[in-house]
Amino acid sequence: MQRKILFFLFSFFLFTQVNAQCAMCRAVLETGGGEDLAKGINDGIVYLMAVPYILIAGIGFLIYKKFNKTKKATS
Repeated sequence: MQRKILFFLFSFFLFTQVNAQCAMCRAVLETGGGEDLAKGINDGIVYLMAVPYILIAGIGFLIYKKFNKTKKATS
């Protein structure tokens, strides 16, 4: 259990720069020349991509806890 927590903490806090632009967004932003605009768009895409994963992980955790609780109660 401690390994899982340690792995989660390392993967959550020690991540590298992520580029999540589609090819069309990248082409439009590169021709515009706005470095700050491109960075803002990229951060927005990463934010929008992360929210569903966090919600699904939370729901999965709640389901796991519910089933784990019922297993302990019947034993």
